[in-house]
Amino acid sequence: MSAAAHQSILPERSGFTRRLSDFLWRHPHVLLAILLGPPVLWLGIIYLGSLFALLLQSFFSIDDFSGLINYEFTLATYKQLLIPANFDIILRTVVMAALVTLASAIIAFPIAYYAARYARGKWKAIFYLGVMLPLWSSYLVKIYAWKLILAKEGIVTWALAKLHLLWVLDAWLSLPIVGGNSLSISYTGTFIVFIYVWMPFMILPIQASLERVPGNLIEASADLGGNPAQTFRHVLFPLALPGIVAGSIFTFSLTLGDYIIPQVIGSSRLFIGQAVYAQQGTAGNIPLAAAFTVVPIVIMGLYLWMAKRMGAFDAL
Repeated sequence: MSAAAHQSILPERSGFTRRLSDFLWRHPHVLLAILLGPPVLWLGIIYLGSLFALLLQSFFSIDDFSGLINYEFTLATYKQLLIPANFDIILRTVVMAALVTLASAIIAFPIAYYAARYARGKWKAIFYLGVMLPLWSSYLVKIYAWKLILAKEGIVTWALAKLHLLWVLDAWLSLPIVGGNSLSISYTGTFIVFIYVWMPFMILPIQASLERVPGNLIEASADLGGNPAQTFRHVLFPLALPGIVAGSIFTFSLTLGDYIIPQVIGSSRLFIGQAVYAQQGTAGNIPLAAAFTVVPIVIMGLYLWMAKRMGAFDAL
């Protein structure tokens, strides 16, 4: 826009604020830079800067004798991730995250389907309230409540004893890997609490995805002779898949990075989050803690890439 045009539209005015206002009106890119500058700097320096600083540490190593960080670029710290003790931590965390995601999808799908297809009016409000209500309470309160529920003297044990089914629990806890002295200190308890805490993040994307499925497609499948199983396999599931993948992004990533639930409910075997905390805090091995941090970042990067190709972000 020429100066003459500016002069004709907005003549020069007196006063600092009015001149500043005129200047910003004539230069919208300056106004945009002023508005977006602080949040971009905050995100870039405080968040991404600290993250990159941590990741940079993963290319250093620690001196075994002095315990000090050797600031020379090396991949030796990443090699430590492949030793059996550390690789077991990674494998354990990824398997748990995958199982929690799969179980959450199986449990969440019928709930989301009912909400999308049948819930109307006040029942829709009750659905959202029921799904969102657990998110409004303290994360630690929920976990410690589950600690009491799953303890040997807790509600689950008491209920099974009343039903004379305590032998089922004892048989399950006697199994290797999934068992333990009680549910509250076993992988089974960790698995249950993970599902409870992250379930809302799976239900809502699936419900949003199912609401976009036209009802006449399901009716057409029935008219063409498809039974419910065939309709689910060939119509409903493919169309709801982006929502399932979108929900899995939350449940998988949140399980992958959580360290409080395994710390409170579970065995003494570490997950990635606990390993990062232990290496950075207790052991003082910041390079190895940073290398552990890279693992979920790489896994989630690949996961998000695949989710994008499947159109999962359209269901968010």
